[in-house]
Amino acid sequence: MKALVLTAPGQLEVKEVPVPSLSAGKALVKIKAVALNRRDDWIREGKYPNIKTGMTMGSDGAGVVEEVFNEEHKDWIGKEVVINPNIDWGLNPEVQSLRYTILGMPVDGTFAEYIAVPIDRLHHKPFHLDLLQAASLPLCGLTAFRALFNKGELRAGQNVLISGFGGGVAQFAFLFAKAAGASVYVTSGSDEKLEKAIKMGAKGGYNYKKQAIYDQLWKTKGGFDLVIDSAGGDQINSFIKILRPSGKIVFYGATNGKPTSLDFYRMFWNQLSLVGTTMGNDQEFEEMLKFIGKHQIRPIVDSIRPFSKLAESFGDIAKPNKVGKIVFQV
Repeated sequence: MKALVLTAPGQLEVKEVPVPSLSAGKALVKIKAVALNRRDDWIREGKYPNIKTGMTMGSDGAGVVEEVFNEEHKDWIGKEVVINPNIDWGLNPEVQSLRYTILGMPVDGTFAEYIAVPIDRLHHKPFHLDLLQAASLPLCGLTAFRALFNKGELRAGQNVLISGFGGGVAQFAFLFAKAAGASVYVTSGSDEKLEKAIKMGAKGGYNYKKQAIYDQLWKTKGGFDLVIDSAGGDQINSFIKILRPSGKIVFYGATNGKPTSLDFYRMFWNQLSLVGTTMGNDQEFEEMLKFIGKHQIRPIVDSIRPFSKLAESFGDIAKPNKVGKIVFQV
């Protein structure tokens, strides 16, 4: 079978590799669609822990179960599934275990024609989505779901700000918060992306490349109850200024690095919380899929490409004009 393999640091190659063999408790899934994540690009660039060469890349995938090892699992054969990429989250739902890792490194991932996974990693595809749409869900959808509902404790009617609209997690956070009945606002460095968000139901959009942005945000109906952020850096202090009392900033990344200072005075006086999060537990993955089904949420797909274009598309993940997920038909 064909698989996209990390052959050396910074080098990807579509190679012929053996179809994985099954062992007890596992299923063989014919992959039909996969999606790119920033994690994949960080692995390619050597910016991720426990990188091993010779491994099949990829964490997001959807397909059809072709074979199972155990007879009691035969009802899965022929089913369209989404794969939960969590490995060994552990017993504590609040934090991952020391053994935790994610499909696609350091174990073989979804960027292949077949993958063997434990039965408990399989979930039925939401019926209103096709496999291409479903393949975009796992990593970004799960991260956004936990950030909003577990860490952010989002409630209907709250004012929510999603920074960096257009990125994978940000677009799911936007869709989920809107479906939950929040008033959702977004930031982006692109006026075109902001216009798209407003057409999709955002209450407002703010270009962070313009100096007046935080003055505008402060005037937004008395501030925000929740900010979802991936960048960190000094903009954290600007977010602190626009939070309502007892508000929260939930962040799932730090692409802008550490802030040079932190406004502790405003934080303690206004009872504010700065909360870190990453991915989500297995129960949250199941709850996310149910939420998507209940609200008939359709992910934003930037483009659909053939599997043969996968390796050359890594450079497109962070392009400023991209909105949503890049998905590949296998």
